[in-house]
Amino acid sequence: MSQNIILTTGIYDLIKDHIRRKKTTATEEEVLKLQLKNAQQVTRKNLPEGIVTVDARVTVKNLDTGQEEIFTFVAPDKAKKRNNTESILTQAGLALVGCKVGDVINWVFEEQEKQLEILKVERLA
Repeated sequence: MSQNIILTTGIYDLIKDHIRRKKTTATEEEVLKLQLKNAQQVTRKNLPEGIVTVDARVTVKNLDTGQEEIFTFVAPDKAKKRNNTESILTQAGLALVGCKVGDVINWVFEEQEKQLEILKVERLA
């Protein structure tokens, strides 16, 4: 990913801790460290609209298949499959967090690279 991401300070710290605890693959760790190095940190109230963060419903389009998918990202302790919510620290969450509507990202999901375009970000809280 070439664009710089925008993160709240809390999400920035959460991702740093996730890396420190070795919860990512070596490839993910490398990409995430580079993203964090170049990330712009803001407070939650100063986070621009259209940025992927916690408590957000995100619609993406897989540019390889044309299929759209919706993710609802929440804090790790609030993620529940029965509510169709995912932790921001899942592969999809880490791939998309800090990106904005219109961004196209390349990320390796389960050893297969996918190209995703962010179509819509709706804040839930």
